[in-house]
Amino acid sequence: MSSGQLGNGSNEEEFNPQRAQSPPPHTTFEARGIHPPTFSALKPRDYRMPGQQSFSHIAWNCDGKKLAAVGVDKITRIWNPDKSIEPRSAAQYAGGHSDDVDYISWNPTHPDLFCTSSQRDRRIVFWDARQSRYTQSCSLKQFPLQTAYHPNGRELLYTTAGNQMFFLKLDKDTPESKESWKIVPGMSTAATHAIWNNAGTGIITKYNGSSAYRALPYPALEPPFKTAAAHVAGVQALALDPRGRYLATGGGDSIVNLFDLTDWICARTIISCEHSVNSLSFSHDGEYIAIASEGSYIEICATETAAPLHRVPAPAPAPVVAWHPSRYVMAYCGQNSSREGGGPPVTTISMFGLME
Repeated sequence: MSSGQLGNGSNEEEFNPQRAQSPPPHTTFEARGIHPPTFSALKPRDYRMPGQQSFSHIAWNCDGKKLAAVGVDKITRIWNPDKSIEPRSAAQYAGGHSDDVDYISWNPTHPDLFCTSSQRDRRIVFWDARQSRYTQSCSLKQFPLQTAYHPNGRELLYTTAGNQMFFLKLDKDTPESKESWKIVPGMSTAATHAIWNNAGTGIITKYNGSSAYRALPYPALEPPFKTAAAHVAGVQALALDPRGRYLATGGGDSIVNLFDLTDWICARTIISCEHSVNSLSFSHDGEYIAIASEGSYIEICATETAAPLHRVPAPAPAPVVAWHPSRYVMAYCGQNSSREGGGPPVTTISMFGLME
């Protein structure tokens, strides 16, 4: 596999200044004094949703006290998982979108602030969970596909159905005026999905149909720190280890690659999945990676050895999986297809792990 080329004058320290020191390759849990949870002793909790919600995305807020889901019924639902994620226990936020909601992102600096986006109505809507009405709605010329807050919570990237990435920023028209989200003019690049590095000094992107990922400096965006081939069948998912050690890429070839961010080479490969990868998520300590795919299961693997640890059965293939920000708990969603002669499709939201 090609390791790509470094951009002119770029280095790992510039892209990843907060990177933690890596343990020796393939170090076992025992050698590092780590006692992994007994995942096999835990059971998933699946909650059936009434009607035709069909969730497209779920996400935890920064303190892990709220779990949100969005989907085709234009409503954002937020649960307190310490109490319940029964459908009727969710707080509902409506009125911001006129069509399907595709994505939700939580502000990393405030547990109540989030934004939602919709391709069909071409809006990114900003919310405060403490009030029912949205705080701002941004109408766009593009069709927003995915959003991600900068670590400072004051900047936001969004990718579009046209395979471009743009930016919004909190700003004032005058020193006396109130801050609001504004489009950053003249700043864009090709991307279908993008994530920030932990320091906010760089962005990792993928592009539909491309076998490579790109690591870009921010805010310059060019030249890239790194462009590297990752998957024969195209890069489908990206995730960054919270310790800053690894970039995980998932592909249509069912493989997950872990790139060491010291030298940007593929350190190890996970081959335990049998289906195209939809979503990746690292645990809060970076020790485990969860893989959602087109199969009806979530695969949990060890980051440092790539060893499969447990396969969680799921009611349906999950479009997204997300670890809790401080506990060994993950959430995911899915929708069963309707069967001939049977009832309509069933949407579920699921949790796996211990909230205690």
